[in-house]
Amino acid sequence: MASYDVFNGDADGICALMQLRLAEPRDAELVTGLKREIDLLRRVDAAPGDAITVLDVSLDSNRDALVAALEAGARVFYADHHYAGDIPAHDALEAHIDTAGDTCTSLIVDRVLDGAAAPWAVVGAFGDNFDAPARALGDSLGFDGDTLDRLQQLGVCLNYNGYGFDLDDLLFHPADLYRRVAPYADPLEFAARDDGYAALRAQYEDDFARAEGVGVDAESAAGAVYLLPNEPWARRIVGVMGNDLAKRDPDRAHALLVDMGDGFHRVSVRAPYSRKHGADELCRQFPSGGGRKAAAGINRLAADALPEFVDRFNKQFGDAA
Repeated sequence: MASYDVFNGDADGICALMQLRLAEPRDAELVTGLKREIDLLRRVDAAPGDAITVLDVSLDSNRDALVAALEAGARVFYADHHYAGDIPAHDALEAHIDTAGDTCTSLIVDRVLDGAAAPWAVVGAFGDNFDAPARALGDSLGFDGDTLDRLQQLGVCLNYNGYGFDLDDLLFHPADLYRRVAPYADPLEFAARDDGYAALRAQYEDDFARAEGVGVDAESAAGAVYLLPNEPWARRIVGVMGNDLAKRDPDRAHALLVDMGDGFHRVSVRAPYSRKHGADELCRQFPSGGGRKAAAGINRLAADALPEFVDRFNKQFGDAA
């Protein structure tokens, strides 16, 4: 019998797993990748008695692999906040799915564990751009403003490391970043002691400074669309940049399109921060699109489809205003 921890390579996935393994230590094979690599469960060759944990990846995108694992005799714990579709009914599946626009997988796991490792839930929520619930949870733990700011910075940097077109864009493979984090029950101790985190923060700050110089390419009352170049810094910063724009201008939507260099763009969409819904509906209108209500994306949008995307973007968020 084997154990597998399958998790999104962003802050939410890493911090959800941190909570579980602090509360329930387990020697498991790590299965993860870039933030957009969400069909991860297919990498597991399940066998009878295996224990599989799946975190922060859409059940809908992993349905076939999930059913196959259950039929093979594995036990599966599944926690997520993305669109799930129909959840299989099976005695060996423990599913904690909540697609509400104000929660994330780290907060779901925090509820399951009754706050057993809550500081890491705060980090995960900050990293996934859920600042209000992150601060509310942090306040309940007695954290002061400076502590919350440091936890927010950590969450943002962990999330930033998950973005890229391939693993070479990242400073750390997400599995290696998790292994760095894993020894620390206290996220602030990790931030203070791990030299890799200092390097990650420095790279983030450099990339973010470049993003500050990017101008708007299409704009309306509904929101703004940005075209980013085919450069490593743009591929890394796109998610954090989208989150930052959403908070700076909370009543409008934002779309960031990174040139893939082959006639296609990779798209990240943020619904208005003040009403977090509609991003997934927009992106699912295009091939390779998906995500959640507040934040979604399209893996490959043809360059000649850009006018249609902008039109649907304006309609989606203009009508929702």
